[in-house]
Amino acid sequence: MDANAEGWPYDADEHDPLTALRIPVVGSAWPHWAYIVAFDSGRLDDERTRPTEHETLLLHSYLDAYISHWYNERWKEKMAERPFDIDGGANGVIFRKWGDDDGGYRRRSWQYGPTYVPEHPRVRGEKSPGPLTLVQVMDRIHTIGDEPSKRWLDWKASHPEVFGETAHA
Repeated sequence: MDANAEGWPYDADEHDPLTALRIPVVGSAWPHWAYIVAFDSGRLDDERTRPTEHETLLLHSYLDAYISHWYNERWKEKMAERPFDIDGGANGVIFRKWGDDDGGYRRRSWQYGPTYVPEHPRVRGEKSPGPLTLVQVMDRIHTIGDEPSKRWLDWKASHPEVFGETAHA
């Protein structure tokens, strides 16, 4: 998935269907580019490691929520010049899927601790969260204290076509 001879400079799969949604599919927890949102495909040894159609909508909505909150129109236009949303100043999120309704995430800036939260099921301890659905993972990313932020809850509630009618609950 590294840059190819035809000039594709990104460490993401140029031909993956998620690329059309501006979600880079990388093969590592440590992509070279500062993607705002990425999906770590790992080895892709079965379909459970790929996002479902609904999970793809969730990833795209997560990216939209981030961009609409943090960026002005000028910066959005600048990012749109590339196939992915990239910002070296953003603490991007790399999502991972271990199996059905079992996902995890990591922040690009993490240097210590587990690679993903929750960790892979084989090494997950009894105190580790998980398994978590992708929505639960996203809620966890937006949680400070005991509850997800109001901004995130409001985003989910305003997108029932993605999160369902009870997204604010």
